[in-house]
Amino acid sequence: MRNLKHVFAGATVAVALLSACAAGEQQALTVSGLNPAKFDTVINEKPVKLYTLKNQSGMEVCITNYGGRVVSLVVPDRDGKPVDVVLGFDNIAQYADTLNSPTDYGSSVGRYANRIKNAKFTLNGTDHQLKVNDNENCLHGGGTTGWMNQVYTAEQIGDSVLKLTIVAEDGENGFPGTVTATTTYTVKADNTLDITWEATTDKETIINQTNHNYYNLSGDFTKPGYDQVLYVNADQFTASDAKYIPTGEIRNVEGTPMDFRTPHAVGDSINSSYDQVQNATGYDHNWCLNTYKDGKGDDTQVCASLYSPVTGIFMEMYTNEPGVQVYSGNFQGVGNEVNIHHKNDLIYPKHVSICLESQKYPDSPNHPEWASPVLKPGEKYYSHAAYHFTTK
Repeated sequence: MRNLKHVFAGATVAVALLSACAAGEQQALTVSGLNPAKFDTVINEKPVKLYTLKNQSGMEVCITNYGGRVVSLVVPDRDGKPVDVVLGFDNIAQYADTLNSPTDYGSSVGRYANRIKNAKFTLNGTDHQLKVNDNENCLHGGGTTGWMNQVYTAEQIGDSVLKLTIVAEDGENGFPGTVTATTTYTVKADNTLDITWEATTDKETIINQTNHNYYNLSGDFTKPGYDQVLYVNADQFTASDAKYIPTGEIRNVEGTPMDFRTPHAVGDSINSSYDQVQNATGYDHNWCLNTYKDGKGDDTQVCASLYSPVTGIFMEMYTNEPGVQVYSGNFQGVGNEVNIHHKNDLIYPKHVSICLESQKYPDSPNHPEWASPVLKPGEKYYSHAAYHFTTK
């Protein structure tokens, strides 16, 4: 293990990390082809490594406690061949280099997933100014200084469970309250990746955690995933402006390219002239799930699904949250992303993947009419999402 101090947005630390990875001895590779030695280091005086979860049904999930990130997710295709279905890097250096390869790949996002308008909200009469990192807004809790770029304390329980814990101090990126939060990943016998998030606070605050896996169920990350068949169990979505902030309007999906109640290929509608699709150059929207009613989500009902006709891999999603953000990789293959190499030395094209992120609605702290993200002392935050893989 190499002791390297991580400086956020610093290029020098990336060079040091890459050197350390190169110097590491080859360890037994994971099914997905990862070398755990390339994740073995110390960042901000905290140990970082790659953890492997698996079952007896051919599923393997590799996770680093840096950002609580899923690095690879392998499931069998219709012929029994193992396929890695999530995007990412094959070394800790690139994940930690927030200047040259900033990304939320596979992360456990906190303290607040998605965007908060003008990076401001008011709680009990007190205004809170958050870190601005997306136009004038706050995205994913502060991005490079959010939880996706912090080191979690890790506890692996057997072959199939990983519990990750983080303590976020009062005032971190402008958020009130010292929060202790856990993300627990479980690989179940039926090829389900089950994720639970729990948190407590010493001061009233807001919280909204999610997982940010980028899925392409074909396993081919060299071309757009237009043939992926998407289903979203939602009659409505929150309309957003050109900066991806909800306008407050909740629109019906019927008669629009936002209607995935009947499953269809993403490529059928991703280049539509519809204003919402044009604003995002694809999909980057919150759907209001039919599985959430009367203030409670039913995580026994399918809220969304994704299917690859190439591999036959079929993924069903479940959550207790009111919304799911569908993001179609609109920033891949654009700007700096054009030159970034990923797992298997690939450069990802635009629209290569689909993210399905369970969540409270974006900018909920500024919309009291929506499901509340407020957490009070003495309460426990609980969020759940599960992704079940089969073939057809």
